Amino acid sequence: MGGLIEPQPAQQDESGRIWTFVGLGVAIVVIVVAVLAILGRSGRTAPQPPPAYAASLKLTDLKMSAAENFVGATVTYLDGKISNSGDKTVTRAIVQATFMNSLGQVVQRETLPIHVLTSGPSGGIYTDVVDLSAAPLAPGQSRPFRLTLEHISADWNHAAPELKIVDVATK
Repeated sequence: MGGLIEPQPAQQDESGRIWTFVGLGVAIVVIVVAVLAILGRSGRTAPQPPPAYAASLKLTDLKMSAAENFVGATVTYLDGKISNSGDKTVTRAIVQATFMNSLGQVVQRETLPIHVLTSGPSGGIYTDVVDLSAAPLAPGQSRPFRLTLEHISADWNHAAPELKIVDVATK
């Protein structure tokens, strides 16, 4: 006979089950967080050193400009001069442009191929922007280049970005 003071067996089983489910839920959450932390840590790669031939390439005379494209968006250009002081012909160079804010924090990184400026086929005043594979940079040669940026973070401090050569192909 179940009295008022004596708990009934059915109620004990229910409260025991609730605590079992709560314990299982906490254990699952801890396991998921641990797995995400381990995967997040292993997903980060150490910064790669620049390619060996990158030391032979110099980027100088950097100038930034902006223009509006045909759809009304602002496009930013970073023009400069690339010089090859090595003994190989460069057929591809890729740079990483790092933009900072006023506190010196990174607000954007862009990885872009270097395109060189060449005279048109008739040698006139117009210039074409072409990939290095179409107009390779010979040893000892310098040529103007252009990087085109479709969007830059609004938090950018408007200083020239830090440029780092991250890939080079030679022949």
